[in-house]
Amino acid sequence: MMTPLAAAKAYAATQGAAVPSVGGGAATGGADFGAMLKNVMEQAVGTSRTAETQMAAHVQGKAQLVDVVTAISAAETSLETVMAVRDQVISAYQEIMRMPI
Repeated sequence: MMTPLAAAKAYAATQGAAVPSVGGGAATGGADFGAMLKNVMEQAVGTSRTAETQMAAHVQGKAQLVDVVTAISAAETSLETVMAVRDQVISAYQEIMRMPI
């Protein structure tokens, strides 16, 4: 099970690559959240495809088992991070919906 601390560490590890350039921010001067999420999702899909490629290469005898395990582990961590962020977004949405107007 993914702990909040592990999710925070995984999220922090992806921050450096996921943050858009300084000039590409929104009108308020902050980073574009939608673009950041799109980038993170593309990276998650990329790590999954890399893991699939490594598994196929191992079946063909072209890759070492340690490479396959490393790729699968990276894909699993990426997926768990995406799921943790999704859960937090849903939780925040539900909290907003409970607020009185």
